[in-house]
Amino acid sequence: MSAPAPSFVVVGVDGSEASEHALRWAEFFARQTGSELRAVMSWSPVLPGGEVALVGAEGWNPEADTQQILATTVRKVLGDTPAVPVTERVVEGGAAKSLLEQSEGARMLVVGSRGRGGFTGLLLGSVSAVCAAHAKCPVLIIHGDTPLPE
Repeated sequence: MSAPAPSFVVVGVDGSEASEHALRWAEFFARQTGSELRAVMSWSPVLPGGEVALVGAEGWNPEADTQQILATTVRKVLGDTPAVPVTERVVEGGAAKSLLEQSEGARMLVVGSRGRGGFTGLLLGSVSAVCAAHAKCPVLIIHGDTPLPE
């Protein structure tokens, strides 16, 4: 007897236009496959060089701020009543590592080709490259404003 097919699609969200478009594609794919959608956004108190980045007003809660950005982005892109069940997950850690962990057992991982960081003009960002190389499920990388299928 074979194992049941995964029933969720994971999408990386960072608030950028690229991640908004990836969210549209992930919702489309989840709808087509009868899957749930897991929107994931990560935050980290440590910069790539190891320096602590949490410098700000006392009482600042980066996890709560990240949750607010994620919820706002999901509502902006998918509306108040998405066509598929959506779970929003905020996780502490680097974006690529978080997406790889959250996508274990997923039907697909969807990411934008470029996020908020990096160098303008590159075709593939570091997060999408790491996800494509190391995910244990299919990865769909959305470039620019590739239109959804009719």
